[in-house]
Amino acid sequence: MTGTIPDVASPRAKRSQAMRGGINTELYAWLFMRVSGVILIVLIFGHLFVNLMVGDGVAAIDFAFVAGKWSEPFWQVWDLLMLWLAMIHGTNGVRTIINDYAERDVTRIVLKALLYVALVVTVVMGTLVIFTFDPCPVGSPADLLPSFCSA
Repeated sequence: MTGTIPDVASPRAKRSQAMRGGINTELYAWLFMRVSGVILIVLIFGHLFVNLMVGDGVAAIDFAFVAGKWSEPFWQVWDLLMLWLAMIHGTNGVRTIINDYAERDVTRIVLKALLYVALVVTVVMGTLVIFTFDPCPVGSPADLLPSFCSA
């Protein structure tokens, strides 16, 4: 079986003019993954602790629980950070996989375009839900509403 083996530049070889200068986006993407991963661990375990361990546990999670939680700006920001970091972290990971395994340029461009559209749609919709959530919707049964809603 004969074939050509692609040349791999020596690690100590001088970089081409195109490689010199400019911003090393892959370095910052790599660094973001490490920093966001640590922050996400704190956010996710805090989220799980509050939702599952404090109070009555999973049995207490209903509309009133979410309404009570999102009535406080602290929890809105907490969940917003968790949403944004998780989505950007995951998108960056999938982007890396696409770059590694999509061989054709057209395939790579289409897959990354779809990925970025999914990121934007999910982040925008999630942000809207978090900040426009009405804890006391008109016409809801009183037993489903949190205690701070007046009947």
